[in-house]
Amino acid sequence: MKDFSRIKAVALDLDGTIVLPDNSLSGYTIDVLQRCMKRGLKIILCTGRSPEASEKYRAAIGAEGPMVYFNGAEIIDMPVEKWGNPPQYPALLPLEVVDFCVDISRRMGVYFQAYFPEAKDVPRLVTEKTSAEWEMYFKHTGTPASICDIRKSLETPGLVGAIKGMFLTDFETQEKIRPLLLERFGDRIYTTRTLVTFLEVMANGVSKGVGLQKALNRLGLGADTTIAFGDEENDLPMFAFAGFNAAPANAKEKVRLAADIVVGANTEDGVAMFLEEWLKNE
Repeated sequence: MKDFSRIKAVALDLDGTIVLPDNSLSGYTIDVLQRCMKRGLKIILCTGRSPEASEKYRAAIGAEGPMVYFNGAEIIDMPVEKWGNPPQYPALLPLEVVDFCVDISRRMGVYFQAYFPEAKDVPRLVTEKTSAEWEMYFKHTGTPASICDIRKSLETPGLVGAIKGMFLTDFETQEKIRPLLLERFGDRIYTTRTLVTFLEVMANGVSKGVGLQKALNRLGLGADTTIAFGDEENDLPMFAFAGFNAAPANAKEKVRLAADIVVGANTEDGVAMFLEEWLKNE
């Protein structure tokens, strides 16, 4: 980390990285990130969450500028009321992929939901049934999925694609679903695991790495001036792009192995402790 003095931006995953198990940010983490911003560092949230489910964290930190949501499927200048710029979508998931996911969901009895760009004629988040998974996702994000026939939603005039699809199920079932998707659509799609029970499906050309690149371009910054923090499979493309990367001690093994450094666990405010130490020695 001898070149860490070049860092101008900090890319932060939320869940499992800086967010605590009770879905909160500690006052200590908020304070350290705010001090980073006072030193001129840009804070970029890079999360699998939607903007709606991330806003309380961004607002608590006070971070502004381009943020990366939905694993890179949507980039928005925040806060919206200040910048007023439309969301940027690197690529939308073809509707035929969503239709196939619905077929898998119905045949296997697996919970599936899909996010769409905001429009007046189709809900933002849809699923076909309430269940324990519906309740869990709502509790985790605060976002309730609308219940409808997803296939009928796909017929909405003007709808050209989805932001992402999500299967909420156990690891073993995810490992059965992934090959079906890849056999049918190959490199037209990108699949990744975000939480243990979340298997997400997006268009090829979407990843946290692509999203971070687009956010940095909007800021006029390069990858070599950025440090990224993450804990899950979906953070690996961000690690591959950023100049430096770090994983909390609770990260998945392959993420820790890919990281330049390992910091304390999210339950110990490891990211904030690392950044505070850097601020002291800058």
